[in-house]
Amino acid sequence: MILLPAIDLYDGKVVRLTKGDYAQMTVYRDDPAAQAADFQAAGAKWLHTVDLEGAKDGTTPNFPVIAAICKKTDLKVEIGGGIRSLDTIQKYLDAGVSRVILGTAAVTDPKFLERALDRFGSQAAVGVDLKDGAIAIKGWKETAPERAEDFFTRLCGLGVKTVICTDISKDGMLGGANVELYQTLSQQFPLDFIASGGVSSISDLQKLKALGLYGAILGKALYTGALDLKTALKEVE
Repeated sequence: MILLPAIDLYDGKVVRLTKGDYAQMTVYRDDPAAQAADFQAAGAKWLHTVDLEGAKDGTTPNFPVIAAICKKTDLKVEIGGGIRSLDTIQKYLDAGVSRVILGTAAVTDPKFLERALDRFGSQAAVGVDLKDGAIAIKGWKETAPERAEDFFTRLCGLGVKTVICTDISKDGMLGGANVELYQTLSQQFPLDFIASGGVSSISDLQKLKALGLYGAILGKALYTGALDLKTALKEVE
């Protein structure tokens, strides 16, 4: 199981939200590239990034920050938030990003998702954010009418490889990951799941690893000191 420390970006800074609420935002650092370098120094190979402004309005205001991280570190970077065109995907890949995460557009524009997969293959992953069992879209401001189970089935049919699945109720709460959710999903669907939301202890990581999950994202727990990245990597990888 791979571990992906997370950098959420807003106004060029490293921030964290609580339960996806933009009104509950904490700024942790002004220099995201320096934060990424610290994660690499601790042993990380991958980095999960989200452009929170992009997630809301479909733009890429933090693109220069992502490009700087790719240039200044050897991390494999995945980016989500506001990626709603093939040109945007290409722009990120050209900047050195390893994998883009399609969220809202993957749900609302099936043809776009098909075109992205045809052109970029496994470099295009899908982000599925669940809110009380429904798929949240547009920066978690709305929910999609399609049932989550139907969407996962559709992703399998399209040949999607990697899915980043977030339980919004757990996000930023440090209350533990929703292990039951990931167990159910991994048993039902042949996808490489990356767990996101609430991962806050070595015990969480051990449980997720025991499910055979592909990866887990570490966010707020790293910034509050609840988890030490070096220790977590040693335990899991």
